[in-house]
Amino acid sequence: MLQLLRQPWPWYTSGATIAFIMLLLIYFGKSFGVSSNLRTICTIAGAGKKVEFFNFDWKTQKWNLLFLFGAVLGGLIASTLLKSDQPLQISAATITDLQKLGIVFDGNLNPSQIFGWDFITSPKGLIVLLGGGILVGFGARYAGGCTSGHAISGLSNLQVPSLIAVIGFFAGGLVMTYFLLPLIF
Repeated sequence: MLQLLRQPWPWYTSGATIAFIMLLLIYFGKSFGVSSNLRTICTIAGAGKKVEFFNFDWKTQKWNLLFLFGAVLGGLIASTLLKSDQPLQISAATITDLQKLGIVFDGNLNPSQIFGWDFITSPKGLIVLLGGGILVGFGARYAGGCTSGHAISGLSNLQVPSLIAVIGFFAGGLVMTYFLLPLIF
């Protein structure tokens, strides 16, 4: 059984699982999104006393917190107990594109050259990661949700604002990949 769990699964396994979960959420009248959990956590921490946005009944979102906890726990289990001995397999074109940016593919999901302690503790790394975090946080709040909320939950519910947000996310990703990332690295 462990051998089956450790090997790469076909893409459609994830698609079918996401579709099943979305059908359950629609049936129960729930809407999924990771960034809404950040709002809930801030509310639990007492941010509602200072900022009206965080002043709501967080107990109605306990199910979403449980979903987030499960996602984090699943990632931890996959990266430790189910870790494969084989290096990550990505396309040769991606490796070439990384090399053009001066990033060496080391077989890991997150290249240590970008996500290692040397980069994180450097001034450039702090600016890139802190700036990226601020932009993602601002963008998720400004767009009324994060990529997972809009792309998975919003599109499943046929929400036009989610379609517009997803188009914006995709366009922003293209701009970042082809114009900004080469400038940063």
